[in-house]
Amino acid sequence: MTERITTLEVRERLGDYLNRVALRHDQFIIERKGKPLAAMVPVEKLVELERAARERLRSTPRPRRAIAQADADRLANEAKHQARTQKRS
Repeated sequence: MTERITTLEVRERLGDYLNRVALRHDQFIIERKGKPLAAMVPVEKLVELERAARERLRSTPRPRRAIAQADADRLANEAKHQARTQKRS
């Protein structure tokens, strides 16, 4: 389970948190004013996430033709709104 900690806690006990991540493979969400700001995870987990992202990109079919900038902007806006809607749910 991922523990939530504040930026103040990180400043006060950074060494302790780094040891927990490195030795016990704990994971932390760092919050500022109650909002998630960053994550602290073991390096192995980061490498695994990056590898998975690369694999997913490789398996995603590429478009056969270039699309117009207006269409690209529209698709980006739709994706942004969809992501925001999912966060609220």
